[in-house]
Amino acid sequence: MGTTQLETVPEPKYWHLKTVLSEALDSEFTVGEILPNERDLAARFGVARATLRQALEQLELEGRLNRRRGVGTTVAPPRMGVAVGTAQHAWPGGAGDTWQPVDSTLAVPASVVAAALETDRDEPVHTVRRSRVSHGQPVAAELLYVPAASVPDLSAIDAPSGPARARAVLRELQRLDLEGQDRAVELGSARADDAKELDRLPGAPVLVVTTRFFAGAHTAALSVATYRADTCRLTFGDTGGLEIHHGPERQAS
Repeated sequence: MGTTQLETVPEPKYWHLKTVLSEALDSEFTVGEILPNERDLAARFGVARATLRQALEQLELEGRLNRRRGVGTTVAPPRMGVAVGTAQHAWPGGAGDTWQPVDSTLAVPASVVAAALETDRDEPVHTVRRSRVSHGQPVAAELLYVPAASVPDLSAIDAPSGPARARAVLRELQRLDLEGQDRAVELGSARADDAKELDRLPGAPVLVVTTRFFAGAHTAALSVATYRADTCRLTFGDTGGLEIHHGPERQAS
């Protein structure tokens, strides 16, 4: 494609440029290919470098580009399909669960978590930390909060710490009769610990999926799962399940 001059358009110039660049990525570039430098791209499209940077940043947020110091701007790889969450009537850690337990601690949670669990503000709860990797890439990090009352038979002697302790908490959850769950999704910003685990910068956009599990007419567990927004597109199927699609397709789900 030859040099393209942007004409006057009613939308912001950087947004129009983002559309033009996206079409060029589909027709002219391959996965992993390094884009020309900012000066050359700005000259090609007849825009200021500040406008170009805004467009590139937006494409990075949408998962179309990877921008790294010392490497440059490359075309992002295709996204992978990854199921999110558990079945409507299954506890975390059950059969088919692809999350990997990392650790478990017993501590007083934040007040907002205590409120959601309907526990006393100074009551310690088990906090299970889990991670999810797809095709060698970290895609999500989870904190699963479990009140001590939900796992009364948990023995600290059998599994004092680490992944073994996390698996013990999950195993004890299976003893309860799951009555139901509700789930909410919202856009957020990566905290320092989540950003490190997801290989992102603090403040990067993330998708936060919060799930409450009910048993005995009470909240028996609370899951807060953080997904990379630059590589994840959440869709809801007919069964109420939740999936992530890692792919360049943009069709409606």
